[in-house]
Amino acid sequence: METKTKWVLDPTHSELTFKVKHMMITNVKGEFKNYSVEVDGEDIFKSNVLVTIDAASINTNNTDRDNHLKSSDFFDVENHKELSFKSASFKQKDDDEYELKGLLTIKGISKEISLEVEFGGINKDPWGNEKAGLSISGKINRKDWGLNWNAALETGGVLVSEDVKIYGEIQFVKQS
Repeated sequence: METKTKWVLDPTHSELTFKVKHMMITNVKGEFKNYSVEVDGEDIFKSNVLVTIDAASINTNNTDRDNHLKSSDFFDVENHKELSFKSASFKQKDDDEYELKGLLTIKGISKEISLEVEFGGINKDPWGNEKAGLSISGKINRKDWGLNWNAALETGGVLVSEDVKIYGEIQFVKQS
């Protein structure tokens, strides 16, 4: 029986973060602490990728804000435990630059998004493990997924931007 090679997430060398403009003047950063990334083949760029995120693992270094984000105003973690991304296509744009398209599902709503991917390369660690690194970035409008809560500012504008910038530093380790 042939052993199938696959890439698995190295969580100690990976992170999934986001930034949202607050009061129209500064960015607030957050991250999801618990997530998985599955690649179903040997070639990362020709394989299906599935990202599953534990919505309750959101962390912005502020308990009150995190609890608000977990509430029905935003992620509604009681009724929607996971966010997910399923790849549809991976296209090379330049030497190390790719475009990753796929379906992002939040609160049961699925919409196609496009992410920029920079391939950092493949290398062996001191223990002989083959590793691959990717840097991912993109931007979504949170209202497209029903994350509508906001508050108006006295000076005009809103408390929380609709645009959310997404970042990922993902390291995989090859397993066979």
